[in-house]
Amino acid sequence: MHQELLGAAAASRKLLPGFADPVNDAQATFRTALDAMAHPGRVYEVAAASGVPAGLSPALTALLLTLVDVDTPLWLPQGLDAGVLDFLRFHCACPMVPSASLARFAAVPAGGSAPALASCHPGDPAYPDLSTTLLIEVASLDAGAEVTLTGPGIQSRQALRAAGLPDGFWRDWRINHQRFPLGVDVFLTHGRQLCALPRGTRVES
Repeated sequence: MHQELLGAAAASRKLLPGFADPVNDAQATFRTALDAMAHPGRVYEVAAASGVPAGLSPALTALLLTLVDVDTPLWLPQGLDAGVLDFLRFHCACPMVPSASLARFAAVPAGGSAPALASCHPGDPAYPDLSTTLLIEVASLDAGAEVTLTGPGIQSRQALRAAGLPDGFWRDWRINHQRFPLGVDVFLTHGRQLCALPRGTRVES
């Protein structure tokens, strides 16, 4: 038993740290996420710092530390570094689920295979907010083919140039939008940057 405790303590020492100031950093990141949701397609910078497991980015890590907890099942693609799972289990205590349809959040690090939007949980008419929120790390938020976004939170039009989205993403997004008020909300992250795509957002090529 003593050796098991020593082993657990040694393992915990190898874990990367979470937020330096967990309450204030989580609150600041949550406000940034809310601002992004209120202004679809607008790119924001995440200020909070933490350890960043191999394969994640600072923005994706901050969102997970802020949004995911013991009551929010998380889906991750296969093949991630074991350090990612250890980090999230320790700092978030979140249950891991085998399908995005069972998840409140689904996170796709760079190079990961993203689930189809249609395979995520869309919520139900009584509780549309119980849908899956999809977090996708992309190659860039300013160097891809430009699309124009319209809808709630956008004064007229908002340009977005995300590179490295899953194949067919914008086609699938149009279908997702048609399911409103059901459907999936998405955060795109790159480095310390993030932007949001609420399900009510329309896209034009």
